[in-house]
Amino acid sequence: MSSIDARPLARVLFLAAALGALPAAALAQSPRLRPPSTSGLAAPAPAAPTAAQSDAKPAADGRGTRTLDRIVAVVNEEVVTANELQLRMSVAEQQLKRQNIPLPARDVLQRQVLERIIIDRAQVQLARESGVRVDDATVNATVARIAEQNRLDLPQFRARLESEGVSFARFREDVRDDIIMSRLRDREVDSRMQITEAEVENFLAEQTGVAAGAIEYNIAQILLRVPDNAGTDRIDVLRKQAEDLAAQARSGADFARLAASYSAAPEALKGGELGWRSADRLPTLFVDAIKTIKPGQIAPIVRSPGGFHILKLTGSRNAVESRITTGPLQQTRARHILLRVSDLTPEPELRRRLTDLRERATKGGQDFGSLARLHSLDQSSTRGGELGWLYPGDTVPEFERAMDALKPGEISEPVQSPFGWHLIQVLERRTDESPVERNRLAARMALRERKSDEAYQEWLRQLRDRTYVELRLDEA
Repeated sequence: MSSIDARPLARVLFLAAALGALPAAALAQSPRLRPPSTSGLAAPAPAAPTAAQSDAKPAADGRGTRTLDRIVAVVNEEVVTANELQLRMSVAEQQLKRQNIPLPARDVLQRQVLERIIIDRAQVQLARESGVRVDDATVNATVARIAEQNRLDLPQFRARLESEGVSFARFREDVRDDIIMSRLRDREVDSRMQITEAEVENFLAEQTGVAAGAIEYNIAQILLRVPDNAGTDRIDVLRKQAEDLAAQARSGADFARLAASYSAAPEALKGGELGWRSADRLPTLFVDAIKTIKPGQIAPIVRSPGGFHILKLTGSRNAVESRITTGPLQQTRARHILLRVSDLTPEPELRRRLTDLRERATKGGQDFGSLARLHSLDQSSTRGGELGWLYPGDTVPEFERAMDALKPGEISEPVQSPFGWHLIQVLERRTDESPVERNRLAARMALRERKSDEAYQEWLRQLRDRTYVELRLDEA
C-alpha cells in the first residue's frame, strides 16, 4: 500500500507516511493566488495532552504489551509525554530515511525532535492565549482538500491514515495546530514587516540589471542558536562547537546528518537545505559568506543575531528566469468552474459532472457563466467564475498550463490543481505594455519573502527564550 502524498502541502508532517497540512494562506479556494513559499517552517507537533493525561495513558511498546507513559518535558503549564516524543521520533526517522539522510545517534535525534515539539507547543500556546482560533469548518475543508490531493475521498483517506497507525482525530488536531501557527506567524511576523518605497525602487533597479550571469543558490545550513541572555562563556562554547562541526563537514562528514543532529533551524530534518533561492531572497550575511566558495564547499562561519551558521553551498544555477520581467506581459482574462472530491462526489463522478457541464456549454449552447453560478464551489461563482485579468504566475502551474493552451472562447477538459478540479474558459487576451503596478507588487512580495524567514527565525528564538521549559528526558 503506498503512503499518502502530501508534498504539495505547505508543511510536511510525516506520520508513518508522508502526511501534511495546508497553511492558512493556502485555504483560499480560488486558484487566483499561488500557495505561498513554505521554506523555513517547522513541522507541527501532535496535539498536546493535558497534565491529567500525562502519566496515565498506556501505550503499546511494539511487542503487544502496554507501557505507562511518562513526562519528558514541561512547556509552561503543559507536558510533553514519552509517547508523543516516540511518535515524533518515528516521524523524523521516516522523513530522514525517505531523503536518504543517515540517521543521527538516537539520543541526539531524540533531543532534536523534543526541541521542535517544545517550539511548536510554545507557538500553539501563544496563539491560544492571544485569541487565535480555527473553527471546525476550516479544519474539515482543509482535511478534505488533503484527501483530494491524494486522490481519495474522505472515508478512504481516513482508512488509509488508520491503516498506517495514525489516529484521524489526532491528524485533524495536527491540521488545526498547523493552521493556527500559520495565522500566528502572519500576525506576529509577516504583518509587521515594513517595505519602504525606496526598497522597492532599489529592488526594481537591481532586477533591471540581472544579466545572463545572475545566479541562484542552493544552500544548506546548520544553526547553533544563541539565547538572548547567553553569557560570554556560553557563546564561546557555541562558537567552538560551530568550528568543530564546520571542520567535520570540511573533512567529509555527511552535512545532512550533522544538520539533523545539531541544527536548531526548522529545516534540520531536511538535511538543512533551504532550497533554491536567488541572492535577493537570502540574508546578506549568507550571500557574502558564499561568494568565494564553490558548490560542495563549506563557507566561513556566519555570526548573526540568532546564532552561528555553518553554510554549505550545494549548488548554483542561472537565475535569469526568476527575475521580475519589466517589459510587456501577456494577460489572460479567464473564468472557471471548480468542483472538489467529497463523500458524495468521488473523483470519477466529479469528472463525469465536469465533462457534462463542458458538453452543455460547448454543444448545448448554455452560458458558461450561468453554469459557474449554479455549480462552481469557488468564491468566484457569484461572478460567473470570473477571475479577472491574470498575469503569468498568478495561478498555480497546473491551472496556468491548461489556461495558456486555450484560445479565446475555448473551454478546457477537466483540469486538476491543488484546489480541486476545474473547467477553464479563456475569454480574451491582451498585452500590458507597461505593467508598473504589477512589477511593484512583485517587488514587494519578493522583499517580504526575503525578510520573512529572518524575522520569523528571530521571533521563534525570542519566543523560545521566554518559554518556561523543564526537561525530564533523562529521568527514569
